[in-house]
Amino acid sequence: MPFDLLVALFAFAAVSSVTPGPNNIMLMTSGVNFGFRRTIPHMLGIELGFGILLLAVGLGLGALIHAVPGLQLAMKVASAAYLLWLAWKIAFSKASGEPAAGAEKPITFLQAAMFQWVNPKAWAMALVAMGAYVSADAPFLSILVVTIAFLIVGIPTATIWTGFGIGLRQFLADPKRLRLFNLAMGLALVATLWPMLR
Repeated sequence: MPFDLLVALFAFAAVSSVTPGPNNIMLMTSGVNFGFRRTIPHMLGIELGFGILLLAVGLGLGALIHAVPGLQLAMKVASAAYLLWLAWKIAFSKASGEPAAGAEKPITFLQAAMFQWVNPKAWAMALVAMGAYVSADAPFLSILVVTIAFLIVGIPTATIWTGFGIGLRQFLADPKRLRLFNLAMGLALVATLWPMLR
């Protein structure tokens, strides 16, 4: 891959990974509610799940999704339903110290990895990246380069959003503020559906 194209790929990966979306909203919320250490499995699950999604799209799944309109609709419905469920769970999660707060748990590694398959932003990023940066001359190698580029920028960008949440923890130590924050993050997650529904 030419150097200027590689620079463009890394810039696209960084910008698309750090901008708000379902993963980043959930990471910030997890940082607030559970801290950094308990959010690490969530961060790593995003990395694995998105890496596998990138490879699958690059190896032909993206073309299949475009070719079969019924699959596109099914994916939109599944994505919307799962995002709405997550938004509800986040919006009405208990503040620490409230009754039943012990039942609250961060998203697990496997849940975060599986979420990438119904995450509309992840699909959009994967389809654009594979369409723009995969070379017909060396398709498999360029698919690996695209995937590695996203994995390299993924942990730092996930850490930034988790760090935002951790930075808010003291301010949100008040259960009323935390409830309002969780409600706002649930609504923000619902708002991420707008581009998919247009």
